[in-house]
Amino acid sequence: AAPASLIAGFDRHGLRILHAWGMTETSPVGTISVIKPTLNHLEGEELLALRAKQGLPVLGVELRIVDLGSGEECPADGETPGEIQMRGPWIASAYFHDPDDRDDRFTADGWFRTGDVATIDADGYVQIVDRTKDLVKSGGEWISSVTLEGELMAHPKVQEAAVVGFPHSRWAERPVGFVVARPEHKDSLTKEELLQFLRPRVATFWMPDEIVFIDEVPKTSVGKFDKKALRLRYADINLG
Repeated sequence: AAPASLIAGFDRHGLRILHAWGMTETSPVGTISVIKPTLNHLEGEELLALRAKQGLPVLGVELRIVDLGSGEECPADGETPGEIQMRGPWIASAYFHDPDDRDDRFTADGWFRTGDVATIDADGYVQIVDRTKDLVKSGGEWISSVTLEGELMAHPKVQEAAVVGFPHSRWAERPVGFVVARPEHKDSLTKEELLQFLRPRVATFWMPDEIVFIDEVPKTSVGKFDKKALRLRYADINLG
């Protein structure tokens, strides 16, 4: 997901970022963040927040957000997270040579479980919160690694940042931020400066327990943050 700060940065150069979301199984586009005519009055931070969402379902497909625990459909309040499920004429309904659905990714009535966690608001806009495997479960509450990464990367001295959940004896998991400082700030950016920046921007229990400065966030073959590599490389981190 492109952080709001990145979208605003490109705006300053006359370049417009348009969010979209999808995957191979959705062939491939699932949502596009176009602005409804009824919302054309928005401007400033409100408009930027809307553009930072992944957008509206494309014509011809159905989309719903389902609670990770109960399996019930989540309210369209823009706050309650759940898994994105989709179905439609070009949405996958099974995997080739997998008639028994060993991955359990498809429901009996044709919904595809994407593995992406999101919210949906009253206007129908979807905002990706995380992958189910990357959500941080702390004290029974969910923490979005994607949102925390976006807030960290909003700091002017940060080049990129990844957030990973690590085991904690009391809270089950706690977030750890892995931060790459911009070259000119590599020797001056501090953990306390970043935490001070985050405090008014996120809930107290979302605050990372640790900030680790690294030279580069490892990437997968398609350029995504490789959080599995971070978990393995820093497996000795002990948060208590």
